[in-house]
Amino acid sequence: MKTSRREQREKERSSLMHLHQERRGAIRQRLRDFKEVPRSEYFYELLYCLMTPQTSAESADKVVAKLKEVSFATNAVDPEPVLRDRHHYIRFHKTKTERLLLVKKEFPVIASALAAMVSPVELREWLVKNVKGLGYKEATHFLRNIGRNGGLTILDRHILRNLQRYGAIRTVPKSMTKKRYLSVERRFIKFSETVGVPVDELDLLFWSMETGEIRK
Repeated sequence: MKTSRREQREKERSSLMHLHQERRGAIRQRLRDFKEVPRSEYFYELLYCLMTPQTSAESADKVVAKLKEVSFATNAVDPEPVLRDRHHYIRFHKTKTERLLLVKKEFPVIASALAAMVSPVELREWLVKNVKGLGYKEATHFLRNIGRNGGLTILDRHILRNLQRYGAIRTVPKSMTKKRYLSVERRFIKFSETVGVPVDELDLLFWSMETGEIRK
């Protein structure tokens, strides 16, 4: 007897919940790690999130490590040679270099906002409005990496593909306006409630399914 689409989807969701049970310990530990990131690292976490669009997380990680080695936060360093190094190339390195230098200049204001605001929604709106290069995805990514996202979601291509796979959305959006981002985010949160997996854990579970790693 042919399996219906609905039955197939229920089977896939059951498998997803089983996989979550297997990886739950590692996922929760990773979330605890995010919450323990010291404020002294917020600057570099922000740089990381500014570099990840259309660039691998591994390359962004390596560049952040190089920038830490030369104390980019406090020294007069041109980051462009690091970003364009072929061993960890950052796409659109000229534009991203400008954004890194601008964030370095403006980080005292950013740090003050992070210290003053409690609401993740309020923080994200402020970051999107005031930090050049941060859209809703990147701002949420940054807040998640410092343990401050409070259930907001990172809607990158890995997440969107899985939301479509499990029936939370019909199609993967070709572009993301604010309205569309918030609409898909609500669907993601609703789906997490349906399968009984907290949205922050589901985010990392989807990432681990795509990449084989539970990384930031």
